[in-house]
Amino acid sequence: MHGLLVALQAVIELLPLNASVMIKTLVATSLLAVAAFTARAQSTPTEWPVYGGQLAQDHYSPLNQINRTNVKNLQVAWTFDTGETGGFQSSPIIVGGILYSYTPSQKVIALDAATGKLLWKFDSGIQGTQPARGLAYWSDGTNGRILAGVMNFLYALDTKTGKPIASFGESGRIDLRENLGRDSATVSIALTSPGIVYKDLIIVGGRDPETLPCPPGDIRAYDVRTGKLRWSFHTIPHPGEFGYDTWPEDAWQRSGAANNWAGMAIDAERGIVYAPTGSAAFDFYGGDRVGDDLFANTLLALNAETGERIWHFQAVRHDLWDRDFPSPPALVSVMHKGAKVDAVAQTTKQGWVYLFDREDGKPVFPIEYKKYPASAVPGESSVPMQPLPVIPPPYARQVLTEDMLTNRTPEAHAWAVREFRTFRSAGQFVPIGIDKLTVVFPGYDGGAEWGGPAVDPETGILYVNANEMAWVSALIENKPSAESGVTLYQNQCSICHRDDRSGSPPAFPSLVDIGKTRTADQIRSTILHGQGRMPSFPGFTDEQLDALIRYLRTGIEDKTELKSENASAAPIEKYRFSGYRKFLDPDGYPAIAPPWGTLSAIDLNTGKYAWKIPLGEYPELAAKGMKNTGTENYGGPVVTAGGLLFIAATSYDKQMRAFDKTTGKLLWQTTLPFSGNATPATYEVDGKQFVVIAAGGGKDPRSPSGGVYVAFALPR
Repeated sequence: MHGLLVALQAVIELLPLNASVMIKTLVATSLLAVAAFTARAQSTPTEWPVYGGQLAQDHYSPLNQINRTNVKNLQVAWTFDTGETGGFQSSPIIVGGILYSYTPSQKVIALDAATGKLLWKFDSGIQGTQPARGLAYWSDGTNGRILAGVMNFLYALDTKTGKPIASFGESGRIDLRENLGRDSATVSIALTSPGIVYKDLIIVGGRDPETLPCPPGDIRAYDVRTGKLRWSFHTIPHPGEFGYDTWPEDAWQRSGAANNWAGMAIDAERGIVYAPTGSAAFDFYGGDRVGDDLFANTLLALNAETGERIWHFQAVRHDLWDRDFPSPPALVSVMHKGAKVDAVAQTTKQGWVYLFDREDGKPVFPIEYKKYPASAVPGESSVPMQPLPVIPPPYARQVLTEDMLTNRTPEAHAWAVREFRTFRSAGQFVPIGIDKLTVVFPGYDGGAEWGGPAVDPETGILYVNANEMAWVSALIENKPSAESGVTLYQNQCSICHRDDRSGSPPAFPSLVDIGKTRTADQIRSTILHGQGRMPSFPGFTDEQLDALIRYLRTGIEDKTELKSENASAAPIEKYRFSGYRKFLDPDGYPAIAPPWGTLSAIDLNTGKYAWKIPLGEYPELAAKGMKNTGTENYGGPVVTAGGLLFIAATSYDKQMRAFDKTTGKLLWQTTLPFSGNATPATYEVDGKQFVVIAAGGGKDPRSPSGGVYVAFALPR
């Protein structure tokens, strides 16, 4: 194999200078494939030790026992029922024959990876109410530890016993609310995606609220042994730091978010951590944060040892659309203009993939800055230019037009046309207004989502699943008034649950009759600790909480002025968001024509598509002949050397599927006990390859939720 590698290198050197780029690319691509094969032969990576598979976040496994020819024979090898409900999104890690992961309530479990037998369970005593998508692992070669986020805490657990390691932080945990320059008692942060380990550091971001008050999204590195803070990168720059002039002068003291909630990737050889960030708070109005707002909506390349910025790319300047970078980037080597480029690929909610040189951040494919309309909202200062790549083409439709509306039934079509004619629909980066509803398409959940892409190092092909849902929104002016339960709701809650409290189920439930189903104490607990997509709101005073709960339980607009002497936990913005609203027809189906969810294979060497297919079905529509519509999907794919792409993700049909990674042909599918809204993992124990998925559901309001791990393998 080494001789073949040397021979191919020699062929490239002997090619004439005027040899076609196509020939050079063909030979060099073969060289990449041979190098990838050699690297796999020299190591035996049978585990899945990192969220996303490896530090590169490529979701790739070199295992090939399960392959194109035998995948049809996959059977359930074992299951583990957590005994909990609520749905979950965890992707396990597997080290030394042990699978580590979460239950839906954020208890940490260790299972025998070959049998599913429970080895230990860690219960922090804290009711986990936020998504927990994965864990991190570190070892000194003798002793290992699991780094687990539970709400605002990061625990270090002994891999053998599951007990907290007392020498880490305070009694085995650190509080991520601290060291953010704000009152930690009033800060809301949760580690929904795991940190990533580099040498003896655990590097973390965190999930922040969408509204003010909100902590800054500092990226921080802690000593993995002691829990001591080693470095912080300020995503809202402090005075004297790069990017400070892109914000108002005092923004670092009062603005928030610009946080890494999606996870990170690391180039261990170069010592670079790649951290994508989300939007700044408040998400949809930026009159108090005039400027480009670095480092919100930015792919950051930082020195993993020190936290110093190496390069950055901001995909959305002065974001007004909640266009977070939604997933960790993936590291891959591609052939571009006949030369190998070590690159980093970043998918987006708006349906595009960016590709950069890992070392200097130069775009591999051209990026154009295009002009977009100015905001007509008084006090808003939208930026005139936003960047989009020229290549590859988008993997999700970009502009919703009337000829793209649903034809599921004549009645649904007529309804959709009437509604659509009241909207503003002009594509990406059209500022949301106050005069009519604006279409955001792809919607706030993407395009690509938190599951992230898979990248095949043998071919340089990126696989990304995406949603194609239209959402509509507007801004509403906040009239000057005294603080009351109503104004607190409008400023903090209506962003998700809408002014009329009807919500957008299932992600944003209706609160209209919450007084009939929840006690005041239950509502208080949810507000203080959060639940599902809802962050915690620990900054309310008792008086504010009482007023808000009274309004939620009764719906009566009691505008009694609050007399609290404490500063308000909810500064009133000039405008509020009308609420997340999917464009659904009266029967609850998307009001646009399919596909409603897709799976794409994009060759990053050329920027061309290898294939693209719908992903998912509504079983009741399929039974009537409306098949392959695609559906919303959450959780990413895994690609293997066996020629396969595994993915569950689809919210309504409860299917897990295996596709031929070269052609997109469906080779195997099975029905899970609940929808697998998570990313699978694959590993080998005692010579046997397994594929495991967390099946919990929770996205379909018509189906129950649960918490079951299902592992598949070939029969003996």
